[in-house]
Amino acid sequence: MNKLLEALHTNLEQTYRKAVDADNSLNALQQDGKGKFSTIFGDDSPFTTRSKRFIGYVQELAEDIQALKALDEDALKAQLPTVVKKLELLLATLSQFKQTV
Repeated sequence: MNKLLEALHTNLEQTYRKAVDADNSLNALQQDGKGKFSTIFGDDSPFTTRSKRFIGYVQELAEDIQALKALDEDALKAQLPTVVKKLELLLATLSQFKQTV
């Protein structure tokens, strides 16, 4: 399980860097009067965070990954699919955002 947690942490670091770049782009777009939206992910997403910036979602994911470290193996297996889904959704959305900007 340690290798799995290490892989999640490595992906989180990459996601953080992409989120910072994307948030900088969003700031520039909003200064130009563009990028008018209320949140990046809607109510149907696995995230509880509601934000106009990616970094808030990365913080939620980081907290989720940190919480996994304290779980026993059964609880870890139960929580892991949600964390992976959040990571995949965040990475896919960041990639789509980068392509459209």
